[in-house]
Amino acid sequence: MKISLAELFQKNYGVYGIPAFNVFNAEQVLGVFRGAIKAELPIITAITPAARKYITHEVLEGIITSAAKLYPSVTFSVHLDHGNVEHCISAIDSGFYDSIMIDASHEEFSKNVEITSEIVKKAHDKDITVEAELGVLSGVEDDISVSEKSSKYTDPDQVHEFVERTKCDSLAVAVGTSHGAYKLSAGQGLQLDILKRIREILPGFPIVLHGASNVSREEITRINDAGGNLKSSAKGIDPEEIKQAIKLGVTKINVATDLRLLWTRIHREFFRDTPDLFDMVVPGRKYMEELSEFVNQKCRSLYVK
Repeated sequence: MKISLAELFQKNYGVYGIPAFNVFNAEQVLGVFRGAIKAELPIITAITPAARKYITHEVLEGIITSAAKLYPSVTFSVHLDHGNVEHCISAIDSGFYDSIMIDASHEEFSKNVEITSEIVKKAHDKDITVEAELGVLSGVEDDISVSEKSSKYTDPDQVHEFVERTKCDSLAVAVGTSHGAYKLSAGQGLQLDILKRIREILPGFPIVLHGASNVSREEITRINDAGGNLKSSAKGIDPEEIKQAIKLGVTKINVATDLRLLWTRIHREFFRDTPDLFDMVVPGRKYMEELSEFVNQKCRSLYVK
C-alpha cells in the first residue's frame, strides 16, 4: 500500500528509522518488497536521477507499480533522492512520487534557502513532501563526488531558520557519514552531539541520515577473495550508533552501498565458481533472495521501540 511519507514520519518518529533503499532495477525492487513483507515494517523506495536515466524513469516506476500490485501488504512511499531543480520539477509533474529531495547543500546558505523554497512551494501544491539538505556529505555515489576537505557538518544554529524559511518537511544533515563504501575511514563515528542539539532546536521534526549503510567487513573480504580490489579501510556505520540516532530524531535512513556490495559479491562469486555458466537469471535469483533477507534484517534493526 503506497502512502504519504508525511504519514510515515508522523507514525514512526523516535521509534523507527524508515529505511530508504536506492533501487535501479527489477531485482532490487522485488528483493526490497519481499524483505519488507518478512519484516512487516514500512519501507521507502528511493530513486536517484542516475537510476531514472539508467532504464528510464517510466520503466522503473512501472516496476515499482507492478511490485505494489504483487505485494499489496507492503506499506511504502516513493522518494526522489538527490534531485536538482530540473529533477524535482520532473518528479513533481509525474505525479508518481510521495516525496522529493532537493539538494542545494553545496550552495551558500541564502541560495540553498532560495532554491529549496521554490521547490517546496511547487511540491506542496501537489501534496508532495520535500526533503532538503543542510551541510555537505563527502564521498562518491552516482554522480555525486565531494572531497572530505569540502565536506562540513551541519550547523545546529542554522537549522531553525532554514526550516522556518523554506517550509521543508524533513532535513538531511551532515553528522559524520559519507556516500560510498569509505564512510568512516577516520574512525570519527556519528556526531551524536550535533543530532541531540538539532532535536532540541527542532523537536519532533524528521531528520534524515544519508550514507548510512553498514558496509559489512565480511562482504568486503568475500568480494576481494573473488577478485575484487576494495580497500580494507571500507567501513560503514555502527548499528548501535544508528539506534541512538533514531532516538534523537532520525526518521529516514538512506541505504544504497550495502545493496551494491551484495550485488558485487554475489556476481563475483558466481563468475568465479561457475565459469561455465552465463545465464543472468542464476545470480539474479540469488541476489533477490539474499537482498530480501538483508532488507528484513535491516528493517528490524531500525525498529527501536
